[in-house]
Amino acid sequence: MYKICVFGGTREGRELVEFLHTQPCAVTACVATEYGGALLPEEAELLHVSAKRLPVNEIVSLLQEERFDLVVDATHPYAQSITKSIARACAETKTERWRLLREASTAPEDAVFVESAEDAAAFLGKTEGKILLTTGSKELSQYESIPGFASRVWARVLPMQASLDACTKAGLSPSHVIAMQGPFSEALNEAMLRAIDASFLVTKDGGSAGGFPEKALAAKKTGAKLLVIGRPVQEDGAALSETIGRLCEKFGFSRSAGVTIAGIGPGSEAAQTYEVRAAILRADCLIGAKRMLDAAARPGQARFDAIAPEEIAQIIASHPEYASFTVVMSGDTGFFSGTKKLLPLLKNCRVHVLPGLSSMSVLCARLGVSYEDAAAVSLHGRQRDIVRDVRSNKKVFALVGGDGAMQALCKRLKDAGLGNVRVSVGEQLGYPDERITAGTASSLCETEFDKLSVALIENDAPDEIKTPGLPDEAFSRILAPEKLVPMTKSEVRSVCLSKLQLTENAVCWDIGAGTGSVSVEMALLARRGSVYAVERNEAALPLLEENREKFRLENLHIVAGNAPEACSSLPAPTHVFLGGTAGKLDAIVSAALEKNPNARIVAAAVTLESVGALCACMKDFSVCECVSVQVCKAKTAGPYHLMQGQNPVYIFTLQNRSAPV
Repeated sequence: MYKICVFGGTREGRELVEFLHTQPCAVTACVATEYGGALLPEEAELLHVSAKRLPVNEIVSLLQEERFDLVVDATHPYAQSITKSIARACAETKTERWRLLREASTAPEDAVFVESAEDAAAFLGKTEGKILLTTGSKELSQYESIPGFASRVWARVLPMQASLDACTKAGLSPSHVIAMQGPFSEALNEAMLRAIDASFLVTKDGGSAGGFPEKALAAKKTGAKLLVIGRPVQEDGAALSETIGRLCEKFGFSRSAGVTIAGIGPGSEAAQTYEVRAAILRADCLIGAKRMLDAAARPGQARFDAIAPEEIAQIIASHPEYASFTVVMSGDTGFFSGTKKLLPLLKNCRVHVLPGLSSMSVLCARLGVSYEDAAAVSLHGRQRDIVRDVRSNKKVFALVGGDGAMQALCKRLKDAGLGNVRVSVGEQLGYPDERITAGTASSLCETEFDKLSVALIENDAPDEIKTPGLPDEAFSRILAPEKLVPMTKSEVRSVCLSKLQLTENAVCWDIGAGTGSVSVEMALLARRGSVYAVERNEAALPLLEENREKFRLENLHIVAGNAPEACSSLPAPTHVFLGGTAGKLDAIVSAALEKNPNARIVAAAVTLESVGALCACMKDFSVCECVSVQVCKAKTAGPYHLMQGQNPVYIFTLQNRSAPV
């Protein structure tokens, strides 16, 4: 078994120990304080923690006694003394040593750089204004020479007694001491600077892991001058991700990448949650669309421009040198997001999903309206009967993608008789060039919008009827005077539809569609599916077309011809309704089952011959049912009403047992 010693005290050191703790090796973690040791994983059989400062002779003794395969120096970049001691001890004992370095950050152009704490104090002594010190307590005495030190300086230190004692010794009152353990977000840094009205923020370049970018951004937002104590020496070494990659290569270790999928809302930093912003800033590598990367990434951060789930998964798999990835998704990760397709591709990764503000919540907030009663749909790369959605809902939120797509949407609504519905279009939500345009569908038909837009559509008078069984008079069925096309009547139609057990995504065949009354109701129920109305009577085809247009059904397709021949090019059905088979029952059923053996078939029969044929067909199905329906309707006879019976109808339900019922 391999033996590895890690000298830590930094976040990178802690993360390295946590990684090694999961591998088949014995780990000794050396930190300077008990506080640092408490942050490491609890000691186990293969993990030993040493929480004290070790002089070079004790390091030599440790290395001689334990005979480590590798020593990793993950101490702070400013801890020159311990780094020299570790290097000397490794050289003396001929132990292989790696240096884990924190990546330097890109500082703002207007930052002031000095070599030491003494130089920082000298610079501040010539200035006025309040100072936030974030360099710890060890060098606090160096700043006592600043005129008005006790009133000008606030010190942010670790919540340890030694740190507090140092602040007291320097003459700082408790109100000028901030005792907190990081990490500190940009927002928290900003809040502290504003709370004391700081003119200066003093920091060391602790890299991204040390929270330097968050400090720099907070200083910029508050107008505080950033005073940076530069790194004392330039060292050779590798970052954490590269170090772990080298360990895997050298010792055969394995790891699963840590992946955070983060919803960044509309895109602006102000709309990102604290968790999301922290995940972005601390990631070794950022993946997402270029626009989102430009808005979210920190300076110098590794990044890949990718949006396709397969491409993102491939990037993660092919870059083991990065320990942590953050994939940025626009909006909310659970709202029409690529997250749904990406998650199954990351089975070998440790995945954490963070939500964000959805475009729907942002637009509705801008408009001052609620959205709990809104239907949410996406027209971005998807086919959708948006007319149906608007007809049946008071509010519809739509994601729209493509050049001229929003104009086309408004025109569809206008052509469908919905030109008066209110449409509020949001473009570039959360960005400086944000625009919200409101009007009727008719008035916005010629307005140009961004190809990635969203809209809230409000209909004050939506269709109220949600159940099947439309009244017979709702359908056109007269071809000429005294000539009616056969139609499945409302009551029988309702029973047939209930037996079909349609789903929203159903693919339906209506054989012998006639006027299309069953086809229409199928299309209304299977709103995300498709209905194919097959009719051999040419005289009935115009009525089918008329009824389709009357109900504005984009998912109802008319197929002229004889079944089963006319069905050969149709997609496999999930549901089949047999209104008329012209004596070809067996052939039609066989054609349907050939495409989908589990198709659910419902047939309505009036003649005894049809009943007999269906009874003979029942033996071929595991699930079969037959019910008889006879309807009587009241008919006016002078001042009276008489019940008039209609022919009985036999409704058969056929399906194989392997299909859901």
